[in-house]
Amino acid sequence: MSNSVKSNSSEKTNVTKLTIIAMLAAVAVVLQYLEFGVPLVPSFLKMDLSDIPELIGAFVIGPFGGVLICLVKNLVHLLVSSSGFVGELSNFILGAVFSLAAGFIYRRRKTKAVALAACLTAAAAMALVSLPTNYYIVYPIYAKLFGGMETILGLYQAILPAADTLWKALLIFNVPFTLVKGLLCVLVTMLIYKPLSRLFVQMNNAIKRHGRH
Repeated sequence: MSNSVKSNSSEKTNVTKLTIIAMLAAVAVVLQYLEFGVPLVPSFLKMDLSDIPELIGAFVIGPFGGVLICLVKNLVHLLVSSSGFVGELSNFILGAVFSLAAGFIYRRRKTKAVALAACLTAAAAMALVSLPTNYYIVYPIYAKLFGGMETILGLYQAILPAADTLWKALLIFNVPFTLVKGLLCVLVTMLIYKPLSRLFVQMNNAIKRHGRH
């Protein structure tokens, strides 16, 4: 194969990847807006399923494709941020962990069983990482912006008085919340990934056919 043919093929592949990333990022932005509250957790903890496109991107493009989708999603969401940009920072950190863990495991062997194992591992990793990142980074910034740590802990203690330290509050509420969020994203992804992967293959073939004309 000549260098020009290789270059042309590489360009078409890049076009396909950029198209997929743009599509998935757009879906992620929409899903992030469709957040909803969950009973038995403080009202500022909102559930959304915007990590699904990142997970799909990590499988289709690779782990860093998922991270890029997560970055674009949160940069767009900064325009309407109500958290002083801290929520977007936290979402990006955890979404990046989710994408990287799943993507790196899946690309070693692309089978359904490995995909499921990769997703479950990624959900657990995201939940575990949420503990130190919230404790050392996110909540200290929140406390400075929104009335101090006592105010934040008060929202947890209104639900469970025993949550009298940040560490307890995060361990009791945030870690399970993040794990459930990850598992919901895993469930939906496993249901829709196969037909979507066929669609992406068709897109790639269509771009290659168009390039030959």
